[in-house]
Amino acid sequence: MEFIEILKAIVQGIVQGITEWLPISSTGHILLLDTVWKMQVSPAFFDVFKVVIQLGSILAVLVLYFHKLNPFSPKKTGEEKKGTWVLWSKVLVASIPAAVAGLLLDDIIDEKLSVPLVIAVALVVYGIAFIIMESRQKQAKVENLSDLTYKHALGIGAFQMLALIPGTSRSGSTILGATLTGASRTVAAEFSFFMAIPVMLGASLLKVLKFVMEGLSFTTLEWIILAVGTVVSFAVSVVVIRFLMAFIKKHDFKPFGWYRIALGALILLLLAFKVL
Repeated sequence: MEFIEILKAIVQGIVQGITEWLPISSTGHILLLDTVWKMQVSPAFFDVFKVVIQLGSILAVLVLYFHKLNPFSPKKTGEEKKGTWVLWSKVLVASIPAAVAGLLLDDIIDEKLSVPLVIAVALVVYGIAFIIMESRQKQAKVENLSDLTYKHALGIGAFQMLALIPGTSRSGSTILGATLTGASRTVAAEFSFFMAIPVMLGASLLKVLKFVMEGLSFTTLEWIILAVGTVVSFAVSVVVIRFLMAFIKKHDFKPFGWYRIALGALILLLLAFKVL
């Protein structure tokens, strides 16, 4: 039984690592996977697990973009270090809307919105949005991260609030928002990666604090499950981030839109036949 639960954690880590960075909703996929192949853990622990394994994905961003995100790098000039601090300030500005909304709506989201129907509808709606966006795509006005203004950052942050709805996709909403503000696909994807760092760290800390304040604690098996899921998420995220950045240099986001629509339609069909 313990081996099966660890195997489930590995699969969850793989799903998290793939879907966190592709605009197809990591939370939606993890919740759906748990519906089909449920982990035999307490609901309180699973609420923590599905958020904390995202730390593995964050670590992948920090490793892959360490030089770009490190304002103390001895290899950078004074001007480059200043530019890095400015980039971080824009990331923090972009994180404010979702952070405030998340604190206010966290319980409502967990209790009311984390259901297959909401996930399916969000998958379809944003899949259509991606296809429409790409069909009307104009020449990008923002080709470099340094060209993103604080106004752009705040606008992208407003789109990130939409990702609080399961099935929407944090990366999907931020990439969509960045693209609509005139950013190139590369800039939109990279800024979305960087925005994930404070948002996921904050969400993970909030979940763990709630868990501890309720007087709960992890069993040995739960610690193992959490560690395994996080490590797998990190390894898969490294591969997927590299894949996405190479993919969008030659392709647009339409394939992800069609995938979202197909998956959302499948879920609705399963719900109609009471399979889910």
